[in-house]
Amino acid sequence: MRIGLISDTHSYLDPKLFGFLEECDEIWHAGDIGTLSLAQELAQFRPLKAVWGNIDGPEIRYEYPEIWEFECEGVKVLMIHIGGYPKRYAKGVRKMLQGKKPDLFICGHSHVLRAMPDDKLGLIHLNPGACGRQGFHHEKTMMRFTLEDGQMSRFQICRLGPR
Repeated sequence: MRIGLISDTHSYLDPKLFGFLEECDEIWHAGDIGTLSLAQELAQFRPLKAVWGNIDGPEIRYEYPEIWEFECEGVKVLMIHIGGYPKRYAKGVRKMLQGKKPDLFICGHSHVLRAMPDDKLGLIHLNPGACGRQGFHHEKTMMRFTLEDGQMSRFQICRLGPR
């Protein structure tokens, strides 16, 4: 299963995004979608799994959960918008991760691209950065990776250009 991971679109879809998502089987959006029409456009292109973020209004919050816990190709995934990262998790997140024990923890919010292990919790943390135009990031980014037989491979950082 080839995954395209994005976050923080803030109501903007860079046209280059679709080229990077072309080879993907699913799109995962880690929140701050912006508009329901943007989510619908992504969902028409590829199946979409998404969580709502702090800027998302009731229309998006009705359609998508705050926290999504699921399994994909033998990998237990937990996705939330505001999560922090190893050694600096957001309030309550470490306890949630200890209880749920995901293999892969995904969040957005910071607009900072990160891919790192948490050896203490036995998971991989991913934040694809931001692919929208709003925020302090200088470059729009996303990630692609493959999940198969409980393993992650073919990990790529995709640069969409200046914000």
